[in-house]
Parts: sequence; structure tokens; C-alpha cells
Amino acid sequence: MYGRPKFLIFLLRFCMGWLLFYSGITKVFDSSWTSKGYLENASTFSGLYDWLTGPQNIVFIDFVVQWGMVLLGAALILGLFTRLAAGLAAVLMMLYYFPVLDFPYAGQNGFLIDEHIIYALAFLLLIRLKAGRSFGIGSLFGRNSY
Repeated sequence: MYGRPKFLIFLLRFCMGWLLFYSGITKVFDSSWTSKGYLENASTFSGLYDWLTGPQNIVFIDFVVQWGMVLLGAALILGLFTRLAAGLAAVLMMLYYFPVLDFPYAGQNGFLIDEHIIYALAFLLLIRLKAGRSFGIGSLFGRNSY
């Protein structure tokens, strides 16, 4: 990693991981939280999001969102399975992006781009930078663990 700012890569990985972890853990401890309200108002891919919010799916979707964010965040914080965690986090951010996309407006303040796109790009950057090698536990387990 000669010439790369290892500490800044670690800091980006840690902060993105904390963002996911904290968001997930607050959802886990809030018994009234559900993703239904966010997803059922989707204007893009509304059929998919309507299906996800159906009574047969929403309990599973809420569980996956809550614990997925906690586990992906923890993996990024620790630098363990970083490429997998960052890739799944980027997919998750895109799944969060489409419900607020009312083309060409994204959310209340975005024109095509909102924070979910920026987060997804940051997660993809972590993959490209092999961020698990920067002070990550995964780097202790061999070449393919980061």
C-alpha cells in the first residue's frame, strides 16, 4: 500500500461501518420500527416494493434490514470480510435509493443523486482500495479475507 494513506482508508471504512451499525442497532432496539412506511411509498419499482411490504414479507424484510445493517457495519468496523460487507452495503444503499427516486428527483433535495448514491460509491471505493488491509482484522487471516 505504498503511497496510499492507510489511516484515511481505515477512517473511511470505520465511519461507513459505524453509520450502518448505529442505524441498524437503533432499529433493533426500537420495537415499533418497520421499513413498511419507507418502502410502500416507492414511486420507482413500486411493484417490487409493494411485494416486499406485503404481510407475508415485511417481518422478514425488517429483520434482514435491522440485522443486516448491524452485521455489515460490524464487519466494516472490524475490517473483516470487508469486500463482501461493502458490496452488500452498496446494494442495500441502492435498494434504499429507488423508493425515494421520483425521476429525475431523488428525495426532497436531490436531482438524480442523493445520499444513498454517495454512500454506495463510498462502499464501492472501499472495495477498490482493499480497505480491509488498512488496520483490519481480515488482513490477519490471509489474502482473500479482506
